[in-house]
Amino acid sequence: MDEEIEIPPFFICPISLEIMKDPVIVSTGITYDRDSIEKWLFSAKKNSCPVTKQDITDADLTPNHTLRRLIQSWCTLNASHGVERIPTPRPPISKSEIEKLLKDSASSHQNLAKCLKRLRHIVSENASNKRCLEAAGVPEFLATVVSNKDSSMILTDEALSLLYHLDTSETGLKNLLNSKKGNDIVNSLMKIMQRGIYESRAYATFLLKNILEVADPMQIMTLKPAVFTEVVQILDDRISHKATKSALHILVNVCPWGRNRHKAVEAGVISMIIELLMDESFSSDRRGPEMAMVVLDLLCQCAEGRAEFLNHGAAIAVVCKKILRVSQTASDRAVRVLFSVGRFCATPALLNEMLQLGVVAKLCLVLQVSCGSKTKDKAKELLKLHARAWKESPCLTRNMILAYPS
Repeated sequence: MDEEIEIPPFFICPISLEIMKDPVIVSTGITYDRDSIEKWLFSAKKNSCPVTKQDITDADLTPNHTLRRLIQSWCTLNASHGVERIPTPRPPISKSEIEKLLKDSASSHQNLAKCLKRLRHIVSENASNKRCLEAAGVPEFLATVVSNKDSSMILTDEALSLLYHLDTSETGLKNLLNSKKGNDIVNSLMKIMQRGIYESRAYATFLLKNILEVADPMQIMTLKPAVFTEVVQILDDRISHKATKSALHILVNVCPWGRNRHKAVEAGVISMIIELLMDESFSSDRRGPEMAMVVLDLLCQCAEGRAEFLNHGAAIAVVCKKILRVSQTASDRAVRVLFSVGRFCATPALLNEMLQLGVVAKLCLVLQVSCGSKTKDKAKELLKLHARAWKESPCLTRNMILAYPS
């Protein structure tokens, strides 16, 4: 397009700042390009109008046919200047078409395979189709395929992949979890995490994370110990960075509830987390070590967790090393872990090990640098608690040793 061509401002999408190809009107009366506003609403999960900042009360998008025709006419008139005509967009798929597709799939495995192939094409077209599929009950349909013992591995893997890429909303996930198939889908995801191909195991982990994020506390508290066993296996196999983060995210969400801390400890989560933190490739991304530290902090709040932590020979050194080297969040959680074991498991041997490994020096450094106030408070409290035992450390001032004798 020639630079001197002036584009009418109302042809420009307020989000992408490009000519709209498929203009649609939201409930606030503002027109956007369909692709841009769908990404805003469904991918970014924002519910306010970018221009007016008002809530978008209705997610239905109304095609602005008049404006689209004006844009197409303008493109045609300026074709000599290198302006390409915008094609008429295809209308979103109808709910009745989807329902017929699902109904026809029940007759044979061959029809089911064709149905899944057609669904994949529909999903790939645009976000509107995804919303239509969800409204027509496709998540429940795919969950049934995944949970069906008679489904072949190929069909199960295809349905699993589709269920993930469908980007089901929170409401849709809650409906799926609370349906009759709720327990079946969780159990099926666990089995796939255990025995599936790497790609399917990753998708199963992503979906389990998404489902557990919307689960109510009672559903989380009644999780089977096998869930934690499979999560540990995903962490151990290092399928992908994203799968590892999703597995950690699951632990962060479920460990605070009920006896899940004990289930996680029994499954070997603590040892696995420490091994991850020792891996330099894992520590290259800040978010991973942060979540790992959150999990350690949660598990060290119970006696079994602290005992398992201290059973690992490198645990204290690894946690100490992460203080002031990853982020404020990681530092805060690392100090909390050391505070938990230092307060409830203190023995002369442990306190001497902490001194030799530089824990005292690192805690003193925390007090001197720019760090969160809660982190500093925990560090100061632990230093006060064992000031006499750590009096040989050159980092402790004489005033602290005298003022807080143990």
